Formats: sequence, C-alpha cells, structure tokens
Amino acid sequence: MALSQVLDMIDILLVEDSPSDADLTIETLNDCQVLNRLHWVQDGVAAIQFLRRQEPYLQVPRPDLILLDLNLPKKDGREVLSEIKADPELLSIPVVVLTTSAAEEDILRSYNLHANCYITKPVDLDRFVEIIRLIEGFWLAAVKLPKQD
Repeated sequence: MALSQVLDMIDILLVEDSPSDADLTIETLNDCQVLNRLHWVQDGVAAIQFLRRQEPYLQVPRPDLILLDLNLPKKDGREVLSEIKADPELLSIPVVVLTTSAAEEDILRSYNLHANCYITKPVDLDRFVEIIRLIEGFWLAAVKLPKQD
C-alpha cells in the first residue's frame, strides 16, 4: 500500500438503523488497514441532514463513501439515494447499498437511482464480516475516490 493512501483519511457515512449491524460494521472497518473515520446515523432524515451539513451536523466532513441501508425509519433509503444522486453537490459521492433485501425490484431500482454498488447483507456473522472486508478492500484500498472539498 502506498504511503499516500495510508496518510489520506477516508470519511465514511454509515446509514444503518440496526445497532448490531452498525456495531459489527464499525468494528470491522476499525480493524482495516486503511485509515477511516466512520460516522453513523440511524435514519434517512439524519442522513440528509448530515450530507447537507444541517443541524446538528454543521461541522461534519463530507463523506468519501456512503454505506446505505434501504429499510430506514423516517425516510426510506431509496428516497435518500434519490436525493443524493439528484443533488449536484452530493452526486459524486459513491453510494454502496448494503441491505437485507435481495428483491430484484430493489436491486434494479437502486441501480436506476445510480447506486454505485448493491450488496445484500448475509445473515451469517462470518460472511457479514467478510463482506465488510471486501467493501474495505475494494472501496477504500483499490478504488480512487474523488477528492472532496
């Protein structure tokens, strides 16, 4: 891994309403080799507030990557994805849909809303950790993310 990659801090916004899934994702990403700051919000309204830096998120960094669940309270993940990709200030942020739904209609709709990736969360704990590590390996170590701000 190049020194410049190690020195660049990657900001990740995790939009996940399940505390157990969030804890496991956070723990796994904290163990990864790429420096990252993980920010967690539990519903779609908070996700949009975070991204637009509205109260109570006035001083947050713009994320380099978004991990988005679809089934969220207050504002559905599909609505959040649609708003992100319709906003010229946000549309360049890659969005990885990470959800329990394996429904073809959710997959197609997410890609039609310009999701960058769609991953169905496995129910098996070891497989879930493996998926998070694959996300880390690809999106944080291999992919060149656009510079923000």
